[in-house]
Amino acid sequence: MILSRFTVLLLDLDGTLVDTAPDLAYALNQLLQEQGKSPLDYALIRPVASHGSAGLLKLGFGLTPDDAQYRTFQQRFLQLYADNIDRESRLFLGMEKVLDTLTEQGRRWGVVTNKPAFLTDPLMSGLNLSERAACIVSGDTTAHSKPHPAPLLHACELMDVPAADCIYIGDAERDIQAAKNAGMRSVVARYGYLQPDEQPEHWQADCIINHPLEILQWTG
Repeated sequence: MILSRFTVLLLDLDGTLVDTAPDLAYALNQLLQEQGKSPLDYALIRPVASHGSAGLLKLGFGLTPDDAQYRTFQQRFLQLYADNIDRESRLFLGMEKVLDTLTEQGRRWGVVTNKPAFLTDPLMSGLNLSERAACIVSGDTTAHSKPHPAPLLHACELMDVPAADCIYIGDAERDIQAAKNAGMRSVVARYGYLQPDEQPEHWQADCIINHPLEILQWTG
C-alpha cells in the first residue's frame, strides 16, 4: 500500500522523530546515583523511553503514580532531564533526508507528542526544528493526550487540513490508536522504543517501517 495521498505528515517526537533515549537514560541514571543506587544499562532503559517519566521511574525504582514518593522522584527526574534535554538527543539517522524531501515536495510536517511543552519546546529549539515544523502539539496543549484524538485533531486545525489528508507516525500503540480515533492513516516506527513483548503487527496500522527512510518509500 502506498500512502501517497497526504498533505501533512505528523510525527511522534520521542522514538519517532528524535532519538531522545540517551538523555532520558542519563537523567534516570543520575537520579539512581543520587539515591545511592547503581545505574542501569542503557539497553534496559531504551525500550522504556517512549513511556516517559512514569515508565522510567517504574523501571528504575519500582514506583507508580500511586506511591507516596512518586511525585518527588518525578519532579527531580524531570529537572535532571530538562537540564540535559539535548545533551545527546539527535534526529534518527535518515530523518533529516525525510524532512528535506517533504519540504521539496511542498508537503508540511508537524509534531504531536505526549511530552509536556516545557520539555518539547526547548528540545525542538535546541535541535533547530521549531521553525521547520508546521505545528508542535505537546501533551498539555489540549485537555487530552494520546490515545485520545484531540491532539491530532488540534494539529489539523492549526494547519487547516482535514484528518483524512494526514498520516501519523509513532512508535507506541497509543499513537496508532490516536490516529485511528482521529480518522488518520497510521504508520508504526518499529525502529523506535518498542519493548520486546510488544507486537506492533497487531496494532492495525496501515504499515510498519524499520527505518526512517522507508517513510519516503511508503508515501511515494
